[in-house]
Amino acid sequence: MTIRLLAVSTAANTDAALQELLRQAGPEVELALHLGNTESDYKASAVSRMNLRRGRRGHLTQDTHYTGLAHGLFMHPDYDERVDEFIDHLHRRAEPFAHLPHPLRGFHEYWDYFHVLADVFAQRIADSGATHALFFNVPHLVHDTLVWQVARAMGLPTLIVSQSLFPNRFISMPTIEAYGRLRPDAQAAAPYPIQRGETLQHFYMKGIGQQKQATGRISVRAVAQLMTFLLTKRKLKALNPLYVAGLLRRMQTIYGGLPDWRDPFARFFHEDSLDYFEHLLQFEDVQPDWSRRFVYFPLQLQPEMTTSALGGPFKDQALAIESLARMLPEDVAIYVKENPKQGAFMRGPMFFHRLRRIPNLVFMASHTSTHELTARSEFVASISGTVGWEAVRQGKPALVFGATWYADLPGVHRWREGLRLEDIVAAPPEHDALERAVGQFLHHCHEGVVERHYKTLVSDFDEARNARQVGAALHALLTGRTPTTFA
Repeated sequence: MTIRLLAVSTAANTDAALQELLRQAGPEVELALHLGNTESDYKASAVSRMNLRRGRRGHLTQDTHYTGLAHGLFMHPDYDERVDEFIDHLHRRAEPFAHLPHPLRGFHEYWDYFHVLADVFAQRIADSGATHALFFNVPHLVHDTLVWQVARAMGLPTLIVSQSLFPNRFISMPTIEAYGRLRPDAQAAAPYPIQRGETLQHFYMKGIGQQKQATGRISVRAVAQLMTFLLTKRKLKALNPLYVAGLLRRMQTIYGGLPDWRDPFARFFHEDSLDYFEHLLQFEDVQPDWSRRFVYFPLQLQPEMTTSALGGPFKDQALAIESLARMLPEDVAIYVKENPKQGAFMRGPMFFHRLRRIPNLVFMASHTSTHELTARSEFVASISGTVGWEAVRQGKPALVFGATWYADLPGVHRWREGLRLEDIVAAPPEHDALERAVGQFLHHCHEGVVERHYKTLVSDFDEARNARQVGAALHALLTGRTPTTFA
């Protein structure tokens, strides 16, 4: 039977891999529906931005009407969870987190949009005759999240691929729920050598300091973002020099209190964000008490796939910290450190109020070394962050609250009710077993780059060769000739 493929691909490199898949597969695979850029069937970002950008077949909602084809999704036992997930992912485009936000305001408007959009997607999928769905990352935006939900409700087999931290290797899974579940039938493979005590330097954290250093000053990019905000949101107030001067003074105070590598307004400015960064300043003189027993919990960047899609209920990171506090003895502290790239999203006053209510929680300064916090902790806790992988490499146990690729590795503990501190510290990673497990994991990864930012890890990267490699791997995965990384 010919596979009629529904593909969610929004980048040039994944489009190239998709075309290679079709070329190599021949009559085995046909492209039934492509959600991506303006050259695709429908423009994916038009869904979350709620604009009229069109693809080759027009706008997604054009000439559509209620069909009832998505009714199975609305009657699903996890309906409330699905709506919550959709709202969480769509809220990243809301005021005050985007210069050009969507117009939705209240909960029930999100709810109505969920129903309309799900029915539209179901109609487009049914009309296309798609039999399978392919996603080039774990669904975590609006378009891919709802396509995923609808496709699953309609019974389409799905394939998700996503980049790994290892150069030129990507992972695959049949469902989001499978993420991090190593294959029970994993073949024996050569151990992956891990240097004991080695600290990793991830390219996406380049320039982030791990010690106290000079403070910063307002950047040109930050001023440009301020002007964008004024011109799009506060046109009349922009004519008030006192108002503008007040914003600039507050910005300078924030820059002057944070390390010079922290550029909080370089990518986005909104006046509501000032309160968040002013709040962070009060922790910049905090010194960790190294004589105290503690668990290290570094907050993850939000909004991101690693929490909104893989965190489950713990996309609310305060809930994870509260759950951690419940399992710890009174004499064990929780040292929390903010993500160095975080903005005000999901960091309102009530978030910090929840943290302040935890008696044994201490919020760290931005310059406190994450490597030293890891090394001196009882264990490291995270939703799904790479800090857990870094911890087990150093012989330190890790606790994860969400799904992550390393969750089944030795020394990693999945959170569950009844788990105790003693259970975790008594089971650190055994180094040889860790090397064997990582070797087996890599044996079931696939060659190529599906996330363009990771091509910097490949010294001799070639776009055409990569497209052929990824296309071949996708062909083998879709036809069942190659097993997925996670099962």
